[in-house]
Amino acid sequence: MNAKMPEVQQAFEAAGFTDVKTLLSSGNVVFGARAASESALQKKIEAALLRRLGKAFLTIVRPVDALRELLASDPYRAFRVDPAAKRIVTFLLNKPASEPRLPIEVDRARILAIKGREVFTVYGRTPKGPVFMALLEKTFGKEQTTRTWETVKKAAR
Repeated sequence: MNAKMPEVQQAFEAAGFTDVKTLLSSGNVVFGARAASESALQKKIEAALLRRLGKAFLTIVRPVDALRELLASDPYRAFRVDPAAKRIVTFLLNKPASEPRLPIEVDRARILAIKGREVFTVYGRTPKGPVFMALLEKTFGKEQTTRTWETVKKAAR
């Protein structure tokens, strides 16, 4: 995200969000808000970040209850996943126009499933680095954000 998390928190608070907590240093923010659509919240957050930080950032919003449902569903359970593999959830801004034939595998990165606007991937370490990021961008475009399964758990607490 290339922004300091205290500044991100201040931008959210200045925009009127409550109980603002930043998570890690990767742009995750948990907050309270009056009932509004995800789209309205995204626009409000993007405007607040631009005002406070002088830079625009793609914002993807998911309600905490949706994260909890996602975790409870354990979409990885249906697949054979190496215990050493990293589980990754990619949150898409929009549902894909068409779904690719799955699984897709490149250099120990496997896109396993798509459920709505979430993509479930696993990867193993390779000397080539995080090839899963290039695979996800090639498959779904740039309007996305990717988090580890562990980070999603932390955000849903």
